[in-house]
Amino acid sequence: MKFYRTDSLHGDRKDTAVLYIHGMGGSADEAEHYVTLFPGCNVTGLDYRIFTPWETGAEINKAISTLKTDYNRVYLIANSIGAFFSMNADIEDDLDHAWFISPIVDMEKLIMGMMAQAGVSEQELQEKGTIRTAAGPDLSWEYLSYVRTHPIGWNVPTDVLYGSRDGLTSIETIKAFVRIRCAALTVMEGGEHWFHTEEQMRFLYRWIKETTGEI
Repeated sequence: MKFYRTDSLHGDRKDTAVLYIHGMGGSADEAEHYVTLFPGCNVTGLDYRIFTPWETGAEINKAISTLKTDYNRVYLIANSIGAFFSMNADIEDDLDHAWFISPIVDMEKLIMGMMAQAGVSEQELQEKGTIRTAAGPDLSWEYLSYVRTHPIGWNVPTDVLYGSRDGLTSIETIKAFVRIRCAALTVMEGGEHWFHTEEQMRFLYRWIKETTGEI
């Protein structure tokens, strides 16, 4: 387990740690974006290499447990599939607040959509175990089975940022999640799943500042 760590320990929030969990294709270095947004906190990014909820979830759990031994408060920022992995990490009791950016909140629905797009049936996936697709990650029966037998339970105060042009998660799915989990939702009109343009990043930074002001 490797950490990318940036310390900004000053002021009266030096007892708080922030852990950033990146999405697919991202990196722990993205934690740098949040250093100035959490002054006085230890901002850390987890550099994980395995993309299964059971293995990555275990890594996240270990990282949170380590931070919890040194800090009174632990915050989480998770991007895309990183949010899904975090919700499978059994870390709710150790978190004080979470920020989810374009989170994957219904993985089964996403996988079923990918299967339909690739023309793959459940029976075929079960028989073959793994099926490589022309676009996107491989389809895995083990992964789908895990998702179905490990429903998400998330009871952490959470702020969610969603782009209206998110192509992976529908607004209906996001709204259902925030309603059930009592989370707060902010929608950027015209925003994409990947917040990366100058305008989108300004919106993200402003969202973080506004929501942290309530902590």
